[in-house]
Amino acid sequence: MHIEHIAIWTKQLEVLKDFYVKYFKAIPSEKYTNPKKGFSSYFLSFENGCRLEIMEKEGVPANINNIYDEYIGLIHFAISVGNKEKVDEMTEVFRKDDFEIVGEPRTTGDGYYESVIFDPDKNRIEITI
Repeated sequence: MHIEHIAIWTKQLEVLKDFYVKYFKAIPSEKYTNPKKGFSSYFLSFENGCRLEIMEKEGVPANINNIYDEYIGLIHFAISVGNKEKVDEMTEVFRKDDFEIVGEPRTTGDGYYESVIFDPDKNRIEITI
């Protein structure tokens, strides 16, 4: 078994798609639109692993959680970039492009080397080896 995909609601579908394409080389599916339900989505595929579905639908309310606090439920997902140097490099690219760095590059207690950023919708992404 494996995780096939993770889904995220957004109010800015094209912005989020462009972010993952630009920074993580995601390959988007064709846009799916269901006008009757006011729903649109893309599946984003990466070199390996699970896909990311980004979805937009009229009437979906904003998340009321404080983005800086941790809470029950999905809190982040990790994208592997291959090596420590690439983690550092990408962290600096995100900093230069005015994305918030939530966690500076570091080795965690369980041995991961990672940094943490917010995507345009303030979803937490660990950039890891």
